Amino acid sequence: MGKKQVSLDAKGYRKFGMRDSLAYAAGDFGCNMSFALKGTMVIFWTQFMKMDSMVYAGLFLICQIWDAINDPLIGSIVDADKRKYKRNKFLAYIWLGSLGLLVAGALCFVPLPGAPAMAKNIIFVCGYVLWDAFYTVANVPYGSLLSLISDDAGDRASLSAWRSVGSLVGNMATMAILPMLIYDENDNIIGTRVFFVALIMGFLGFLAFQFMIRNTVIRVDENVKCSEEKQKFNMIHAMKNFIKNRPAVGATLAAMGMFLGMQGASAAAVVMFQSYFNNVQISGLISMFAMLPIILFTPLARKMVTKYGKKELAVVGSICSMIACTLMLVLPITPDGKGIAIYVGCQLINSLGMGIYSTVSWSMMGDAIDYNEWKNGSREEGTVYSLHSFFRKLAQGFGPSIALVIMSFLGYVEANEGNQTFEVALRMRYLVAALYLVSAVLQFVGLAIVYNLDKKTLAAMQKELDARRETNP
Repeated sequence: MGKKQVSLDAKGYRKFGMRDSLAYAAGDFGCNMSFALKGTMVIFWTQFMKMDSMVYAGLFLICQIWDAINDPLIGSIVDADKRKYKRNKFLAYIWLGSLGLLVAGALCFVPLPGAPAMAKNIIFVCGYVLWDAFYTVANVPYGSLLSLISDDAGDRASLSAWRSVGSLVGNMATMAILPMLIYDENDNIIGTRVFFVALIMGFLGFLAFQFMIRNTVIRVDENVKCSEEKQKFNMIHAMKNFIKNRPAVGATLAAMGMFLGMQGASAAAVVMFQSYFNNVQISGLISMFAMLPIILFTPLARKMVTKYGKKELAVVGSICSMIACTLMLVLPITPDGKGIAIYVGCQLINSLGMGIYSTVSWSMMGDAIDYNEWKNGSREEGTVYSLHSFFRKLAQGFGPSIALVIMSFLGYVEANEGNQTFEVALRMRYLVAALYLVSAVLQFVGLAIVYNLDKKTLAAMQKELDARRETNP
């Protein structure tokens, strides 16, 4: 028997299908194998390494600001790179980044609690900067790929949804297993285990990236322009274009809101489970269970987008999250089984809201790249996506740092590890709900008010772009 015949599209490329979606999902799984441990850093460094909370908050914020600046720098380098690659420059950069991430994640968790304070500061900063460099080299081109794999709205919705699946699988696996591996029976973190777990996750991430690279087909010309005149790349001009790009700004504000809540609440949530519910090892299982609505919605994403539109669905999701987080703040979540059940119920509704948004969020950024081409005459995939990532990274830095400062004012003492007083634990319970609510409100503002590509406008934009590309191939 001969080889199975590959079905080709009108341009001679392999037709878009499940293979493309699974490959793209594998890319975000690879990213999350490195990123998932980031939420553990604050507990590792303040409780195991005994770093002062204010020192950690300051160093983390500085690193995160550099992290944010680093993204558009690398994005502009990728956009300005005109060298010819065997397959695609984005895939080449992803391969390089995935190689570094084999060990870079573990460098953030070097277990030396007896080291001098200054040495700990240096280890933390150097480890984080190295990890961030390789993560950015892989992640920024990966995000840019979505708009190049296909220009079909349905295909992009599928890619965005499956990216969320890859992220979910990576997150859920780590959420469920990590707390059981890295915390002891007294709810205290075991630092040496975190280091070796990070090495294993780096290897799994590398394998996922290789699967993605080998199974990705680029169907949209990465150098497409709306004009035959080639302008020299200008970073300042690209940033001005980004600020004028309402879809990019709206999607970015929504993503910032999501990360302010998720990352900001992560440390407070761990302390809440350590000292309020007195069982940190079940925190992962509860978080994994709360993500079930996202999994249930994902297979419906493409049909729902086709029928209702991305913006319209995402706005509904943000409203669900606001309702859930308000309930989380006002309902009597007591430190017992009943309280945990109420907390899980609120998180299920919040997860449904975030899931509706997250399944289309990356596709919305792909449309924002098209919007840049529609309005400004150039796509600038790397720069648009990296500036989006820049502000997301700021949120990821400010969220945990501000939350840690608030936690300290509320009485959190890192030296007490998992044995905070009940009063402090109760304050953490309200802080978690408040941070999630702020997150949901920011998502609503970004999606409902700023983002302006509704279903009708998106169709008109795509039609005009198709006509331009036919005129100027």
